Parts: sequence; C-alpha cells; structure tokens
Amino acid sequence: MKYVFPEGFYTDVRIEHVFSTNIRYIKRELQENKEQKYSAAFIRLYDGKMWYYSSTSDLDGIQGEIDALAVLAEKNLKIEDSAVYKHLSAHKDVVMTFVGREVSSVPLDDKINLLQGVMPHLESNEYIKIWSLFYLDTYKVKEFYNSKGADLKFDYQRAGFTARYTMIDGEKKMSEALSKAGVSFPELDAYDVELHKQLDECQEFLLNSEPVEPGKYSVIFAPRVTGAFVHECFGHKSESDFMVGDEATRKEWELGKRVGFEDLTIAESGYIMGNGYTVYDDEGNKATMTHLVKDGILAGRLHNAVSAADLDESATGNGRAISFEYEPIVRMTTTYIDKGKKTFDELIAETENGILLNDLSHGSGMSTFTIAPTFAYYVKNGKIDKPVRISVVTGNVFEALSDIDCITDTVEIFSFVGGGCGKMEQYPLPVGFGGPYIRVKNMQVQ
Repeated sequence: MKYVFPEGFYTDVRIEHVFSTNIRYIKRELQENKEQKYSAAFIRLYDGKMWYYSSTSDLDGIQGEIDALAVLAEKNLKIEDSAVYKHLSAHKDVVMTFVGREVSSVPLDDKINLLQGVMPHLESNEYIKIWSLFYLDTYKVKEFYNSKGADLKFDYQRAGFTARYTMIDGEKKMSEALSKAGVSFPELDAYDVELHKQLDECQEFLLNSEPVEPGKYSVIFAPRVTGAFVHECFGHKSESDFMVGDEATRKEWELGKRVGFEDLTIAESGYIMGNGYTVYDDEGNKATMTHLVKDGILAGRLHNAVSAADLDESATGNGRAISFEYEPIVRMTTTYIDKGKKTFDELIAETENGILLNDLSHGSGMSTFTIAPTFAYYVKNGKIDKPVRISVVTGNVFEALSDIDCITDTVEIFSFVGGGCGKMEQYPLPVGFGGPYIRVKNMQVQ
C-alpha cells in the first residue's frame, strides 16, 4: 500500500503528472510560447456524511494531507455499509495508451513550424484581414489509490490547433475558425484540404448569402451541429447529480419514458478515442458505454458514486474533474446520436422546404435550446440551394427529439482544441460529441 489510510473512512488519492504546450500568434507576431510540466494531487476523505478535500503540489506531503483530513472528519467504523462506499471501486490496472507517441517528446520547434505552415494559407485569401493561430497540447499520467485497494495508472492526451480569421468585403464581415484536433501530433498534419474547403465556403457565404425568411422549417443538422445539440440539450440533462434530492425532476426524467421516435438512440462512452477518452474516471471507476436513449425510450443516465448511490443505479465512470484542484462531479465524456438508416442523399431528396445547418458558432440550452449557425443553406424541392444567414434556431428539447424524422447512416465524432465543456466552476473539460445528419420538423428559425 502506497499510503496509510485511516480506519473508519473512505479515502482516495489522485495524482496527476502533467505536460502541456501553449503557442499563440496574432498574424505573424508570436504572443505566447510556453511549455509547462508539473505534478500535483487531489486527496479526499468520506466519513459517511461529508466529504473532506485537499489538493497539493507537494507529493511528499500527501500522507500528511490524509492525516489532517481524518482529524476533521468523524470516524465511522461502519463506513463499508455506506451506499456511496459501495459504488467506489478497487480496480488494479495499468493502461498507458499513448506511450511512444507522447506530445511531450515532440520538439517545440515542430509545433511552431506546424503553425507557421498554416500562415500562408490564411494570407493567400484576399478577404481575410484578421487572423490568429493557437496551438495546445496536454499529456497527463494519472495515478489513483484508495482505501478499498485501488491501484491505477493511466494516461490521457490531446493535441491540436485553431485558426481564427475574419473575412471582410466592404460592409460585410464574417468570422470563422478551423479547429484541427487529435490524440497525437502527426494527426494534425493533414489540414490543407479541410482548411481550403472551409475558406471557400466562408468566402461564398460572405459574398452571396441572404437573410433568412423567418418561420418554421424542417431543419437538417450536420454532424457537428447534431453533436452540439445532443451535448448541450440532452447530455447535461443526463448528468444525474442535478436529480439528487429532487423528486420532481426524477419523475420528469423517469427511465422508460418515450422521448423520441423509434430510430433515435443516444449513447455516451468514455472508450471513444478523442477528447472524451477516459479509460477510468477521477474516482477510479471504469469507463462505460451508456445508452441514454434507446429506440426512442429514455434508457439511462450518467453517474458518479454519489449520484449512483442516491438513485440506486450503477456508477458509469463519469466522475470527472478538470484538474487536481477540483473534486470529481458528473460530467460527459463522448456523447452522440447513433446512426440511422437513410443516406444523406436520401435525406436531402425527401426535403421539400428546409434548411441545412452545416456548422454553428455556439449552442446552449436545457429544457429549451438555442443554436447560432454559421453556414446554413436553403433546401428546396430535394436540393441544396442558396446560402442563408440565420441568427438563431430555437426549440423545446423534448419536442425537438420527438420531431426528429430522419437519421442518416454515418456517424462523425468531433474533438476540439482551446475550449471544452463548462459546469459549475469547472471549465474547460475536454469532451467529444457527434452524430449523423438528422432532420427535425417544425423548428423556429430567425
């Protein structure tokens, strides 16, 4: 046993060994160029009634932190009977997924050269007047120990860059960004085709888009929009800590309730490679694949040990924290709508009067939601038509899920750089999301 855990409590220790890089340019002027490396730990202790927390960058002082927390708490010789205790694991495992391709071993000059290679692509477009580049990577090795005997070591990695730019033509202006993300540095090289496709689309939109005629439409979500929708509007509602002590909300989200048409399946998994990959969560519980909705029926929700105990369900490996400074709370990993049966061509051909949302700047919502699209197009008589400027698309979450009437047969999963998911004071947490193209009837477009 690495630490002496006091009798009468549940105790765990999460150690993080972190390497990160941040590089930022505004045009060709270097604004930031920093590598960082540190180790730190989060310690917590539970006496059956309350949690006690501590964090430290002094790894030699962890035992002292454990002992100090035990003095504050009330010894409970029946701690093993606690429902929360029963939902915490004793796994022993080593899972080092990224050994041999750590971003910490990539020379800093290679990362700078990557960004400098992007610069001519932005400078060659006559309409781009303002641009910036940002590179980020992180490699973490986590150790986890607890008083039940858990002994874990696992790693996590992400890398990527974002190119932000503004196109201007007279009084017309449009800002956009390309985010290229992966779990290893070599994945970032193949950006040329994607970048130029986006630049061409942005230029076409800047020059030729027209304001939308407000009203209700059948709206088609591209996979990135589908992912943002399911994350913001359904994923957060599936984080079950908001149900703890709230009987009305539990009844509203009772498992077995129909929430969508029969082809709709929403899943969440920590095993999907990308930003949301978490083989173990920050409580030492193993990742799972959870069906939140199965064939239109509410089928599951996300848990850490506390929420699982409160709702008498199984922990799902969704106890996550953004860093050693924070306690694990219920958070998503990778959330997506699963594939359907139609092809994209069939979906478009069946749409007489609709709008295709090809990308978005942001989305938000819980019971109701708002999507602010970037690239959008009319779909008329089964064909994609003119680009159209839209401020917002709004709706009610349950109504929108019920109004999905077509899901295509290919799923795309997305990772992002320089941002993430926010909840309470913990932002940004790396997550993934995605899905297929979906069509939703009767959506309000402005």
